[in-house]
This record gives sequence, C-alpha cells and structure tokens, in this order.
Amino acid sequence: MESPPPASLTPPFPGGTTLRLPPLSAVVSLPRAPRRLAWAGPCQAEEGWAAPCRARGGGPLGRQGREVFGPPARVVRAGRAHVRRAGGGVSGPMAWLPRLVLLLSGKRKSGKDFVAEEIQNRLGPDVCAILQLSAPLKEQYAKEHGLDFQRLLDASDYKETYRQDMIRWGEEKRNTDPGFFCRIVVEGVTQPVWVVSDTRRLSDVEWFQAVYGAAVQVVRVVAAEETRKKRNWVFVAGVDDAESECGLDQGVTFDWIITNDGDELSLDSQLEELLGFICSKL
Repeated sequence: MESPPPASLTPPFPGGTTLRLPPLSAVVSLPRAPRRLAWAGPCQAEEGWAAPCRARGGGPLGRQGREVFGPPARVVRAGRAHVRRAGGGVSGPMAWLPRLVLLLSGKRKSGKDFVAEEIQNRLGPDVCAILQLSAPLKEQYAKEHGLDFQRLLDASDYKETYRQDMIRWGEEKRNTDPGFFCRIVVEGVTQPVWVVSDTRRLSDVEWFQAVYGAAVQVVRVVAAEETRKKRNWVFVAGVDDAESECGLDQGVTFDWIITNDGDELSLDSQLEELLGFICSKL
C-alpha cells in the first residue's frame, strides 16, 4: 500500500512559503530515556526546586546505588534578596535565600561537626553548605592577636589555649551587634540547604528565625557525659559553664534531637529520617 502524499501547511508563512510535512508512516517513535532529578542551581524557583539527594555512598538518593529519576529541573530565574534584619531595618543583597537552615547545637564533644559533615556527605556539597559562626569570629580574633587562623579552626590544643579569651572577645562583639557574625557567615552562600554547625546562643537562633522564618529547623546533638569523656572532654571552668556552652540549655524548642553516643546504626537511622525531611523541602 502506498503512503499518502505529504501533508502541507499553507501560509501565513514569510514569503508565502509552504511547509511540507513527512507522511505519518515515516515518523518513528523512539523510547524516551529517564531523566535524572537535577538541582536547578542557586536560584529561587517559581514552582519549586528539584535537587539530587545523595545517599551515603554518593550518587542520587536510594539504597544499593539505585538512582532516582523524575522530571527535569525547571529553568528558574536567579536573584539575590534584600532581607529584613533582626532588630529592624532592611539589609543590602545577602546570600541566596535557602530552602532549609539547620541550626545544630550541642555540648563540646557531642559530635556537632561530625553530624554536620554526615548531612553534607549524603546531600552533596553542591546542595548543602556547612556554616560555622565561629569562623569569622576566629578569623578576626586571629588578625587582632597575631595568631594562626587555620589552627584555630581545628580541634587542637592550640585552639583550646585561646578559647576562653576568644569567648570573652566574641561576647563583646555580640553585645554590640547580636547579628554581627551571622551576617558575615551567610554572605555569598548559594546552596539551598545550610547547616550551621555551631549554634551556641539564643541570639543566634533568634537572628536566623527572624531573617529566614519557616525555613529554620533547630537541631540538638546530644551525647552522654561518659561518651564525651571518651572523646577527651574535660570540664573547664569558664568554658563549659559559659553562655557559649549553656546558652541553649533552656528557652529553645528543638525540632530534632540527634543522639550521638557511638551507636552507628542508631545514628544512621536518625540521619536517614532527617535526610528524608530535608529532601521533602527541595
């Protein structure tokens, strides 16, 4: 049987052109490949975000290396935001507005940094940024006192030598401007998920809640005193009884409590639940 003659579409086309289409029998239907979920970038989407949620071994979310497929990420328009400062006033352009801000707090040697790193490893650094409020504090303190900034960032005896004086110096800065270090640490961050790994004071929580509202989740990392001692924690007067350690012991409602006592299976289960919540917001 002969194929029907090609169909044609008549003007209006520029110059009176006739557009000829191939016969239907010549059209071949090819199977469509699944598309991976992809993060659209550091932008605010009008109709939501698409993001890769990574499992512990890397790659898209799913156990045993299975990939998650879905519709392609929407093309969205990028834009910075003018954000209202806690305490009044509107700031200039700051970081991209995040989808989720996790404020981690806990006692020394409870494992806040470890939990923050686990969250970032599972989501991927393109989706999750770890922010440390102590970083701008330590950097400025190091400049003013002629110290090694990088050594103040790690968990060394070098940092412990200056901890008490840094606490005093930082308190003076915060008393003058409670959001001083918060504004510095979020500047230029473009990932949709922020994990603040060292939230220590009620003023820190209040600042983030005032600026980012419902995107904020307050997370407490807890470990028994015996567990902390095994991690070389020793009570230090002026440190462990200071506001930097005790400021969130009361007056705060925690959205999540993560128990980190060395039981890997228990910690993994808790993190999987938290990761599921995070991915539901992306």
